[in-house]
Amino acid sequence: MNFKPPEARSPSSTATASRSSSSIVTAEKAFSFISKGWREVRSSADADLQLLKNRANSFKNLADKELENFLNSASKSPFSVPTITASATLNPAPPAEIDFVKKLQPKLSEIRRAYSSPEFKFYPRPQIKIDLSAIKNAIVAEVGEEEEEDEEDDRERLRKWRRVRFKDREREEGQFGEFWEPIKTFRSRLRELEQKSSSDILEGIKNSEFVEKLKSSLKAIYKDPYESKEVPPLDVPELLACLVRQSSPLLDQLGINRGISDKIVESLCSKRKNQLLLRSLPAGQSSMVESENINDELDLRIASVLQSTGHCYEGGFWSDLGKHDASDKKRHVAIVTTASLPWMTGTAVNPLFRAAYLAKSAKQNVTLLVPWLCRSDQELVYPNNLTFSSPEEQESYIRGWLEERIGFKADFKISFYPGKFSKARRSIIPAGDTSQFISSKDADIAILEEPEHLNWYHHGKRWSDKFNHVVGIVHTNYLEYIKREKNGALQAFLVKHINNWVVKAYCHKVLRLSAATQDLPKSVVCNVHGVNPKFLKIGEKVAAEKERGEQTFSKGAYFLGKMDAHEVQSTARRLNLNVNFMKGRDHADDSLQGYKIFINPSVSDVLCTATAEALAMGKFVVCADHPSNDFFRAFPNCLTYKTPEDFVAKVREAMAKEPLPLTPEQRYSLSWEAATQRFMEYSDLDKVLDNSGDGYSGRNSNKGLTKSTSLPNLHEMVDGGLAFAHYCLTGNEFLRLCTGAIPGTRDYDKQHGKDLRLLPPQVQNPIYGW
Repeated sequence: MNFKPPEARSPSSTATASRSSSSIVTAEKAFSFISKGWREVRSSADADLQLLKNRANSFKNLADKELENFLNSASKSPFSVPTITASATLNPAPPAEIDFVKKLQPKLSEIRRAYSSPEFKFYPRPQIKIDLSAIKNAIVAEVGEEEEEDEEDDRERLRKWRRVRFKDREREEGQFGEFWEPIKTFRSRLRELEQKSSSDILEGIKNSEFVEKLKSSLKAIYKDPYESKEVPPLDVPELLACLVRQSSPLLDQLGINRGISDKIVESLCSKRKNQLLLRSLPAGQSSMVESENINDELDLRIASVLQSTGHCYEGGFWSDLGKHDASDKKRHVAIVTTASLPWMTGTAVNPLFRAAYLAKSAKQNVTLLVPWLCRSDQELVYPNNLTFSSPEEQESYIRGWLEERIGFKADFKISFYPGKFSKARRSIIPAGDTSQFISSKDADIAILEEPEHLNWYHHGKRWSDKFNHVVGIVHTNYLEYIKREKNGALQAFLVKHINNWVVKAYCHKVLRLSAATQDLPKSVVCNVHGVNPKFLKIGEKVAAEKERGEQTFSKGAYFLGKMDAHEVQSTARRLNLNVNFMKGRDHADDSLQGYKIFINPSVSDVLCTATAEALAMGKFVVCADHPSNDFFRAFPNCLTYKTPEDFVAKVREAMAKEPLPLTPEQRYSLSWEAATQRFMEYSDLDKVLDNSGDGYSGRNSNKGLTKSTSLPNLHEMVDGGLAFAHYCLTGNEFLRLCTGAIPGTRDYDKQHGKDLRLLPPQVQNPIYGW
């Protein structure tokens, strides 16, 4: 391509020179644009050619393999099996098919060699060379002319350039025109088919009402696959909608009927749904939100959020109608306590015996829920350097200890919840929501050993919402201990009201072991504890020895319990008292069998287990005239005192005579069978199991008990409000620390999760939802 060089211009006009400079810049931009377009066309053509060549090579390789398989199978086995007859020879003639293949094989081999030759090419790649610099020079020359003088020359040059370009294109198409033609035809057919199919499908969808509804439903839950796969958390309108819907019983009591509540929920939910529909529907289409589906869609939304976190949702805050499934016609009793063996304390031993004797009747399934301590806390609490590496190991220890003492195999379940030991309080504080470790299907009857202790910092589901009947058993006189501390009077005042608060909010019935405890709401006084059967056997042995005239007791008095050892020992040395100090041991140890008098001067106990054990073994008991000892006054071997002088007189009286043997009635009253019977009666559990208790419906008498679904009365509303306020306050870590909670006990930690094989706390307890 040869073009004229640009003509020289006269420098007489400055305007002309300026216009020429701008024209050159414009020409360079135009040339750059044309060059870029041509390179893109050429690259696309090269890519198409390479793709076709690769597919041809693939087809060639496949054909080679098939041909080889065909020839190999033909040479190895005949196409037909000749019939074997008596006249058959050893060398039969080859079939006609084999001869045909043998004749065909040389020709096929030649074809394959030629086809596989490296000189064979499917389509030769055309070499396209265009001198683009000539185009650039031509364009620069053309735009440099003045418009009024070079208009005709520009047209002429353009016509020449088009003729040259047309000839070049014809020459190029002559090289591989037959190759491009099928591709063009194929592409055009595909476009026509795609347009026709799309128009037919869209027309059918638009004319179908069912498909339109399905489309709207799908688009309402549609998510862009390129967006994050995480389910977004519930937003503020959705949380408010949940609160309004779950608070409908309370709103009814306040005069806001159900229709208004539904409209509030609908207005809160419709905004988000419309946003989702508008984002997913094409432009020009409108969305329809049906009010009757709002509640279902909200439930699906909550379920999707909870499912994405792994959290198991167990119902609403105000009511939980999906409780215990008693399809097996057996009730479920869950006993929750604050201590566990090998810590030899009342809240570890007595709930264990209670679980065993409740399960003995086989009328109900029983679960004992005890705290699990991490290794560092075990070393502080458990005696004799006993530690456990797993809950299964500790469970085996507990069952072995129990079966040695009760003489039968107790069929009940032992579960663990996370706990942390408080050195200041010398007690175990639950970590996280303790109620979640009883499944909903077993959430029927709950027995809370030390309900105030369990619920001081309880931040979780309300016990009386999850369980049909909740009984609290008060073991400890916390107010007496707190008064001994610094600012004890003020602390005792606060703790007294907190205890009233949590017990009223979480329990249906409260049993106080003695009148020495705080007078709590919904409470009655009854000793529902028994003694270990081995102590009764020791008492029977002592009675038999007395009948035979043998000496049963050869030693004086002893004390067994907690004390400030250093202070007591110092006082004994100062007064030169003949007192022996021993390490801690079991009350049934042989070293204690020869003592005749058990002395218990405590006035902080609620019901001293050691006192009951001493009476069961046939010993004298000298104890204070105190409400904690009211149950023992009926026993003739119990001697109570009021003053120090009276104490000395009672000890001398006991030293001067022998204790009386227990009668069968007295022995039975100390047993766990009698304690279990008293518990069933005073806790209303016998009525609950018979579905005849007040406040419960008997419509499902064959399938167990469910709470009445009527609207809550004023007392229930107050209790619910107290529980809600407590839930909110215990959710704040600062307030928890101000009231003496162990840091980080609102949820269990990673070590607890590892030991108990639990989900991470942020998954088990998401921050949204109730």
